[in-house]
Amino acid sequence: MSLSGRLEDLQIREGDTVGHLSASSVREVHSWVQERLRVAGSSVEQGSDTLKSVQQLFESADGHLLLSECCANEGTDLGAAYVDLVSSLTRFAALPLCEADSGDLPAGSYTRVPDKARAVCAVLLALSRALAAERETPLCRGAAARAPTSPLARALAPPLFVFAATHQQDQPWTSESSRAAASELLASLVQAGGFVSSTQLLCGITAGDHTGVLGAVLEMLKPELSKESWKRNQASKHVFAWTLMQVGRPWLAEFLDRVFPPSLLMSDDYRTENKVLGVRCLHHIVRNVPAADLRQYNRAQVLYHALFNHLYVAEAELIQVVLPCLLDLLSVLERAPGNTESPRKPNRYDNVLRLILTHMEMEHRLVLRRVYVHNAALFIDRMGIVTVRHLKRLERVIVGYLEVSDAPGEQARLGILDVLEKTIQHAWPRVERRLDTLVRALLRLLVDVSADRASSPPAVREELLGRATRCLLLLDRCTQGKLKVLLQGVDSSCADGTVLACLQKGTDTS
Repeated sequence: MSLSGRLEDLQIREGDTVGHLSASSVREVHSWVQERLRVAGSSVEQGSDTLKSVQQLFESADGHLLLSECCANEGTDLGAAYVDLVSSLTRFAALPLCEADSGDLPAGSYTRVPDKARAVCAVLLALSRALAAERETPLCRGAAARAPTSPLARALAPPLFVFAATHQQDQPWTSESSRAAASELLASLVQAGGFVSSTQLLCGITAGDHTGVLGAVLEMLKPELSKESWKRNQASKHVFAWTLMQVGRPWLAEFLDRVFPPSLLMSDDYRTENKVLGVRCLHHIVRNVPAADLRQYNRAQVLYHALFNHLYVAEAELIQVVLPCLLDLLSVLERAPGNTESPRKPNRYDNVLRLILTHMEMEHRLVLRRVYVHNAALFIDRMGIVTVRHLKRLERVIVGYLEVSDAPGEQARLGILDVLEKTIQHAWPRVERRLDTLVRALLRLLVDVSADRASSPPAVREELLGRATRCLLLLDRCTQGKLKVLLQGVDSSCADGTVLACLQKGTDTS
């Protein structure tokens, strides 16, 4: 029997009104759709025919009669009926579950998912647009005042949001067309709720208005993010992470108990990509939750130990996200190093920087060197004068990194020059005794760069020479001109014009 014929049997006649679809009728449609999709199985063609029929219903039927909570639907659980219907539709495009410990399936396992998702998105988009149109429909006479968001729209928002978030990201189970359809569905869902962004949809317009659906979304995701099940559905972790990134201050603190455990669980996995995803979630939490809430129940302490242990994993992708997260977390756990109200005793800042420098000193892979030098500069800038505790190891690292070319981009050598510059700026009282070693390393760099004109583009060479010159200038200033004494023997007989020009600029007192 066609859907139109099935609906003809389900229609309820009230006087001259025909076409009213009640909660019980929606359940009948749900049963019909569920049966048709079960018969279709994995066949995209058969399932699409059923979905098109449901799409036509939402597009052509009277939205007030279809979705309104008033009239004969008043007092009925219309929301539950539609939630069941939406659940059956989304299950048709659900990802296959993975039983392996890796949590990954071959790319071929997702071949049919994009087409199914696109078809389901079309149906849900028609439903969402019908919900948006129903918001503008005048209420029946005698009906209660309309809420800003209808109960039905609020009930359907979480499953529609989760489905859209699953298929809008660039993942193996999506295609360009399915991502576009999911993005359109999400935009329509936001509009249907009277919001302007997905953040407002999740959090509400103002703090404390309780119109957002974040709590319901997290409740939906909770069973799929437990220790036993989070790897079965490959999409769950990505939906959680994407949802989390949409929520900032002050809303995130309210849901800290729900978002912290899954993020920590993902960061503790043995696979690097899961660790990276988990650390990104944790970093977002650290930046958007008040420090007092993070310190409560020793959450910050637990997180510190988890992140610190990640520093022993020599993976550039992981270190790149762990170090910025640690830097922000340390401001929660420790007083600012520049605080002079109390003795500046060694603390976790020193522990982290010491370990970073230890790894830097032994690291020979350029990709990791680039990550380390960038973050070491941030730590030195944050720690300020207390960097003097680490000058001996810093000196060895700086000299060693300046000797090794990173052509053509020279990110490692540019980064270590930044480290040197910040070290001189913050720890200048202790730099004078290391002047000879640092100047020799800078001279060697200037000679190497001026002699090798083929490895790097001219712009990179100019930047290297410029930063090295600035370091020489800072060394000259912080040692009251002692650099000139060391450079007295350097003339045109032992260096070319480029090097001499840099030395002239580095000792210029004007």
